Amino acid sequence: MKKAILTIAIAVMGLTAAFAQDTTKRTRRAMPKMTAEQRAEKVTARLEKQLSLTADQKTKIYAIELENAKKMEAWRSADQGDMKGKMKERKAAIDEQKAKIDGILTAEQKTKMDAFRAEAKEKGEKMRKGMGGRGKKDKAPVVSNPPAQG
Repeated sequence: MKKAILTIAIAVMGLTAAFAQDTTKRTRRAMPKMTAEQRAEKVTARLEKQLSLTADQKTKIYAIELENAKKMEAWRSADQGDMKGKMKERKAAIDEQKAKIDGILTAEQKTKMDAFRAEAKEKGEKMRKGMGGRGKKDKAPVVSNPPAQG
């Protein structure tokens, strides 16, 4: 009887140790390769749904988004040197795009758009904070009972 209990206990401990760590990494969902036109259409459709755009507004926003998507595509395929200069250029282009879109929207649509932008900014900051702790090993490990020297 004792041997059976001991065997079961060893088996349970062995299985617990085997499944203690999940070694499979989560794979990132592959983003579909979209053309600039597809990206612009997707963004325009989302804005149309969220802001109830008119047909005229939709065509104007599509043109702005298409121009932006082509710029982004060119930046992605360009050389990766001088990232700081490029980031300033991208920031200026994004601000210009926002101003163009805001010029097309009505006052009510602008307030909705500002709310969506604030929500997106909050999500981005939350994501950056969550990723900030990964890979940093600046703290020394805590040792409860350090060995005596001497």
